Formats: sequence, C-alpha cells, structure tokens
Amino acid sequence: MSLAKKSAVITGSTSGIGLACARALAKEGANVAINGFGPAEDIEKERAAIEAEFGVRCVYDPADMSKPEEIAAMIAAVEKAFGSVDIVVNNAGIQFVSPIEEFPIEKWNQILAINLSSAFHTIRAATPGMKARKWGRIINTASAHSLVASPFKAAYVAAKHGLVGLTKVAALELATFGVTANCISPGYVWTPLVEKQIPDTMKARNLTKEQVINDVLLAAQPTKQFVTVDQVAAAVVFLCSDAASQITGANISMDGGWTAA
Repeated sequence: MSLAKKSAVITGSTSGIGLACARALAKEGANVAINGFGPAEDIEKERAAIEAEFGVRCVYDPADMSKPEEIAAMIAAVEKAFGSVDIVVNNAGIQFVSPIEEFPIEKWNQILAINLSSAFHTIRAATPGMKARKWGRIINTASAHSLVASPFKAAYVAAKHGLVGLTKVAALELATFGVTANCISPGYVWTPLVEKQIPDTMKARNLTKEQVINDVLLAAQPTKQFVTVDQVAAAVVFLCSDAASQITGANISMDGGWTAA
C-alpha cells in the first residue's frame, strides 16, 4: 500500500501513540503534520527524523487542542503547505482522576475540550476538502473507556463515549463521499507516560514493579500484555488502505480482551 501524495494531520503526536502513527503514515509515503507540546529541540529532532528516514515532508504545528480557532488555523496551514488534508488522526488526550463530587469543573471542561471537542473541530475543518476530493480518512483514538467505565474518570469516560458517537455521525454524513470515520479503542498502551506512573504507584501501594504492571495496570486486560504504539499505528495505516474502504462508523477494540466480558 502506498499513501504517496496523501497528507495527514495527527494531533497529540510529539510522543507516544501519535508519534508512532505519524511515523507509520510517513513510512507509507504520506506527508505528515505533527502537533503537541514538549521541548522544542525534541520536537524538531522527531520532525527532522521523519523527513530523513521516510523521504516525505513533515511540519510541526503547535496548535492548542483546547482552542477551536487554533485547530482551524492548523488545518488551513497544513492544507496550504501540502495541498490537502486527506487523513486526520485525532489522538490528543489528557487524563484526570477524581470522585465526581470533587472533580474540578475546570478539569472537566479541559478534558472534554481536548479529548472530544478538538476532534469535532478538526473534522469540521477538514471535511470540506475531503468531500471535494472524494477521499478521506478520519481516525479517532478512543479507548477501552469508550465502551466501559472505571471509577473516578468521569470526564475521560464521558469524552471517549462521546467520541464514538461523533465518529458514527461523521461516518453516516460522509458515507457517499469516499470518506470513512472510525475509532480505535486501545486498552493500556505502553508509553513513556505509563512507564513514568509505575514508580509512584509502587511507592503509594507498596508493590513491586511486577505487581503494579500485572495487578494494577493490566488487571483488566486478559492477555496481561500492554498494547504497543506500533500496533495502534498499524491499525491506523490499515484503516487508510483501500482494503478498509468499507469499514466506517466502527469502533475497533485493541485491548487484550478487556471489553470482551
């Protein structure tokens, strides 16, 4: 499969799942725009590496995913730079854990803005061009929490459930234009963010590293294995292929069996 002459925007892609998706799409020949926060030198290193390794163009856009006007400007800038935005991977996300009665209102608003509303704004901005070209791929990184809940994650679970609904509406509206919209719902993915949580959890619960991994992080995943960023990225690439042209409005679980029960 080749995605040559296609262009992709991947939000939340300066590390972790998003960066893996950007690299995987670039490997298939797509020009890519990465987005997110982090040290400028680290972002530039990743951006330059994508261009050097895969022979495509890669730009960085610092748009804040909580600000609709910046999201719209990002899509417009990428369309100007590459000539089109053919693929949108909505991956930006944050988390906060608290009982509902203590959940800070500003955290609720922030999580809904970044985990849900940002996807609406990218889709809204990118859809006209996709419809005009009769081709497009919208892929939203949801979560096992788009299907099941966990305590103390009210905003995150609500946002991920909402993301599935948004995806289904987009799929129906765009079905006759050669544009698909789907979710990928991973369980726990091994990322630097997850790895950094382990020492604090070891200390807080007086557990070994192995106990934290198996009895806390992977408690809900029957395979007792983390999903990898490359597995998620491979699913993104597949959803961009012609073989997946009739997959739309789907929520693809990649959670080691978490939601099977």
